[in-house]
Amino acid sequence: MTILRLAMPTPLRRSFDYLLPADAQPHQLQPGSRVLAPFGPRKLVGVLLSVETDSEVPTNKLKPAIAILDDQPSLAAPILQLCRWAASYYQHPLGDVISNALPVLMRKNQTLPEQTETYWRLSTEGKGLPEGALKRAPKQAKLLALLQQRDSLNSDDLARAELSRSHVRSLLEKGLIESFEQKRASTVSSQVATEQPLSLNDQQRAALDAINTQGYSCSLLEGITGSGKTEVYLQLIERCLQEGKQSLVLIPEIGLTPQTLARFRRRFSCPIAILHSALTDRERLIAWQSAQSGEAKIVIGTRSAVFTPMPELGAIIIDEEHDSSFKQQDGFRYSARDIAIKRAFDRQCPIVLGSATPSLETLHNALQGRYQHLPMTQRATGASAPAFETIDIRNSPMQDGFSPQLINAIDQQIHAGNQVLVFINRRGFAPVMICHSCGHNAQCPQCDARLTVHFGQRQLRCHHCEGQWPLPQHCTECGSHELDFRGSGTERSEQALQQLFPETPVIRIDRDTTSRKNAMQELVDEVHRGEPCILVGTQMLAKGHHFPDVTLVAILDADGGLFCADFRGPEKMGQLLVQVAGRAGREAKPGRVLIQTHQPDHPLIQSLTQDSYQQYARQLLHEREQTGLPPYGYLTLLRAEHSNLETAERLLSDVRQQSETTVRKVQCFGPLPAPMTRKAGQYRAQLLLQANDRRALNQRLQAICHYADHHPLGKKVRWSIDVDPADMF
Repeated sequence: MTILRLAMPTPLRRSFDYLLPADAQPHQLQPGSRVLAPFGPRKLVGVLLSVETDSEVPTNKLKPAIAILDDQPSLAAPILQLCRWAASYYQHPLGDVISNALPVLMRKNQTLPEQTETYWRLSTEGKGLPEGALKRAPKQAKLLALLQQRDSLNSDDLARAELSRSHVRSLLEKGLIESFEQKRASTVSSQVATEQPLSLNDQQRAALDAINTQGYSCSLLEGITGSGKTEVYLQLIERCLQEGKQSLVLIPEIGLTPQTLARFRRRFSCPIAILHSALTDRERLIAWQSAQSGEAKIVIGTRSAVFTPMPELGAIIIDEEHDSSFKQQDGFRYSARDIAIKRAFDRQCPIVLGSATPSLETLHNALQGRYQHLPMTQRATGASAPAFETIDIRNSPMQDGFSPQLINAIDQQIHAGNQVLVFINRRGFAPVMICHSCGHNAQCPQCDARLTVHFGQRQLRCHHCEGQWPLPQHCTECGSHELDFRGSGTERSEQALQQLFPETPVIRIDRDTTSRKNAMQELVDEVHRGEPCILVGTQMLAKGHHFPDVTLVAILDADGGLFCADFRGPEKMGQLLVQVAGRAGREAKPGRVLIQTHQPDHPLIQSLTQDSYQQYARQLLHEREQTGLPPYGYLTLLRAEHSNLETAERLLSDVRQQSETTVRKVQCFGPLPAPMTRKAGQYRAQLLLQANDRRALNQRLQAICHYADHHPLGKKVRWSIDVDPADMF
């Protein structure tokens, strides 16, 4: 008898057996194929793991699957194998891992859309315009001229012409062009590069030559900001293209996608697929299918793109490998960086981890010789690294978070025709609203957290549960109208800068101003015009952006990471400050970095400003070694959530005791309330496991999963396992 063993998208840690559907064809019985099957009252799309001849379930109790949906497997064998490894390593249900690896539309029993693409052409009104029209809008005029020369343009054509969707939108609104959909044409070109590669300096050349495309290697490309890491990536990809191979490029933020994509499309003539969460389900599926078919030679994506099927994969690049965005923080808690390393090993292709501020785990592996270490210490443009200076703001008269010295420095740069970047890693207007009369401060009713004032929207918001409430006119406790907003966020800083420099554009970049599609690209385009302006924003500004006219970076509050409860706090603080500082002085104009601090004599501040990140990181590594913390030991957090804290702690306490007899090489701490005990109305407890032996830790986790699955509270308490946690909250 033929039995189909399926992985179903459920939280259950097991596979499920089904009988063959009536119309199944022998060629469809391949692992990785999608299968529609009954699951309780529902019909779910599972994935075939194997074909068996018997089952532990009596045959008369097995249900037939409804249909096999694929003629060829949706998940090729290497991706299915990678999903199995990830499920085992992260102790997560295989069915849910596989579901995460598939585009949303492939998880549903729906007809998949045709692979069409949007094109633009001149409208009847546009055809009647004379040459040289729209002179006051040069980019729109350029687009119009291109369409007068060609029948139509697609997004690849726009990128090569250095035009954006905002220029298209302007002409659409004027009725001069129109859009239409047509089937995507497969692009075949004998020409790999359409733009001449830049000449490499000695360090770039040495790094590129050290990366062998004929087998597995893991390389840390540790290049200071502005050292030309991207050019090394581009020339490595060009080698892969010449060999007929595909390349996967992972980036940490959606906001970096437009500029990365534009640069890649200018350089290469081949199809490029992008994958990130801002795409529609249809757009994501089309990009995924393009990579799966081998048509897309380059895939650029955020975290989840690590599972994209690429039959001719020749290289993987992780840009800003240290970034915590590569770690999924809920559901299937995986590290895209670590899965990418495993994928490169399985495929026997090179992987490059690029960063100016590598994570301590990656740096440790490079120093130990497990990874190839490729340092780049010179800026590719020949510009010198910016100078760090601290501003001691103790007892200083402050104006909405700005000291007199900083205001004067900003004024000097603006009058010199330069741009300034102001960094404050806190969005909103103010982090605290307090009553001046009775001292009451606004707390989230669902979380152990203060509400943040968003003055422009007249709202109080919780940045943990995303709850929103109207901004009150008076104190809810005593009725006083004397409400005080304490502290600063990006919105308040923007307002203060507009008042201080009324003649200068102030551009705010944070989650609130970039939530609309293409908003980030439009703001970046405005900066790239080169006019004097002030950028103010959060860590979104720190990641990979090239602002050639920024000569001053101002960091308003550098002290937060010094007193963080998470042991990774100093590491993240150092990475963030160095990355932000790297936006200054990237071209001919020299750069300067001013750091406002209440702790100018703190050893970490001193180390960051007087030494290099490399020395700073080695100091942190020495401290980690003394305590046995990663990378010198391994951590896992077992989290539990319930409406009652004692219930959550009881589950953790029981599974700790039950699993203690299995493996004794693992230390357990807790259960204890989480640092933020209440979040979104649920109480949270956690159990920390620490070990020096990865195999022993994995065995202990398997035992914990078994006991938690069978514990009476296992289905009442929401629990999860976080292997290699990126934060302790």
